[in-house]
Amino acid sequence: MKKRTFFVMLILFLILLNSMLLIVSVIILNDKLSTARDKYLAEHYVIAASLIGDMQALEQRGNHVEECMDQLMSAYSRYLQGKGSSLAVSFSGRWIYKSSSFMPEENKDFPPDTDYMQERIVFMKNETVPMLCVYGSFPAPWQDYGLMYVGNLEEAVSSWRHTKNILFALGTVMMLVMAFFLFHFLNIIFRPLRQISSASTKIAKGNYESRILVQGKDEIAKVAHNFNLMAGQVETQIQHLQEIAEQKQQFIDNFSHELRIPLTAIYGYAEYIQRTHISEEERYECTQFIMSECTRLQNMAYQLLNIALLRGDKLEEEDCMAAELFELSEKVMHVKAAEKKIHLFYDKSQNLLIRGDREQLLIVLNNLIDNAIKASLPEGEICVSAYLKEAGVVVEVEDHGIGMEPDQISHIKEAFYRVDKARSRAAGGAGLGLSICEKIMQLHHGELTFVSEHGKGTTVRLHFPKDKKESFTGS
Repeated sequence: MKKRTFFVMLILFLILLNSMLLIVSVIILNDKLSTARDKYLAEHYVIAASLIGDMQALEQRGNHVEECMDQLMSAYSRYLQGKGSSLAVSFSGRWIYKSSSFMPEENKDFPPDTDYMQERIVFMKNETVPMLCVYGSFPAPWQDYGLMYVGNLEEAVSSWRHTKNILFALGTVMMLVMAFFLFHFLNIIFRPLRQISSASTKIAKGNYESRILVQGKDEIAKVAHNFNLMAGQVETQIQHLQEIAEQKQQFIDNFSHELRIPLTAIYGYAEYIQRTHISEEERYECTQFIMSECTRLQNMAYQLLNIALLRGDKLEEEDCMAAELFELSEKVMHVKAAEKKIHLFYDKSQNLLIRGDREQLLIVLNNLIDNAIKASLPEGEICVSAYLKEAGVVVEVEDHGIGMEPDQISHIKEAFYRVDKARSRAAGGAGLGLSICEKIMQLHHGELTFVSEHGKGTTVRLHFPKDKKESFTGS
């Protein structure tokens, strides 16, 4: 594209430049010819007036003008011979005097017929040497006579040709200078486009960090700026897709690992029952273990089904009071807390209104309390409360259990991730609870956050926004 633009602009410049030079050359030529015409008309007038005076003097002395014409004209011819001009005199339609350089035979219309009118005719003879001819009849009583003045235009034409050559030489220099600056100008103009092409090639090859240096505020700079924005969006999307792919791969790896352990145990105990003679008590223990592992697989399947159902983004929204949620949760969780001698306290003093799916919110709350019970030591305490902040309603579950390290908090919401894998697996957990909680909070346009310190406990907060169209409607 740059080459095409260069040649098109250069051709247009050449056409414009040569047209201007041609017009200037024609103007200069016309000016020189007009100057020569005025000069030769003036000289013709002076010579004609002087010749008429000489002719009157000869006639007064009784001499014949025609016989003495050569003598009269010799002085004028010698004067003009150095200038390259010549003279001729006509009488009654025929030449009676001609300078040695005058050649009227080449034009049969000469001497021209002026009908005895005192007028002058100017014309050019374009022969080997360009000439300007001026012919005029004499006034009465010498109207039968006429004077032809032939001026040499070679000097004027040579001067014009020299000027024309200089002009076209300057035009050639201007063309070269123009081509040089045009080439560099187009390089500057197309530099961002080259950068865009280079950057897009790098992006196509996988280098999504490539950017263009934006200079100025013109249209091309805007294109470069928009390209950088597009490249940034592409890089962000690619990184997001890579993260999703890594999460999916990690999910598959974790899921495969979670399936492998119970299936291996089930197969081992089944093979043991089949190949070994064992007592009824041992057989009962083996089948109990097989049933336990099958129950864990069943729970895992139900949790995965819950995650799949939540992808439909369909919730039955209703007005739900925080105190009512606490009462429903307490009926379910106080038994499990009592088994581990955990003190479970619900703060119902702030009865706040949350808009959302009651059953799903109850799942989130029970999951968080269940995790807090697992992380707490016997005789520990768990506090569940709700309060109002500027951003909306916050539901908080606080325990004083084993806590987590910062790197563990960053992975806590991932599927199949467990802080204490041995303890969670023994308790029947698969590491899917917080993934389900995170998805439910996203559907409620809320946020699930963790604050934890190893050995001191964990505080989990459910943030519900104020906007009525989302979750929170009032207090």
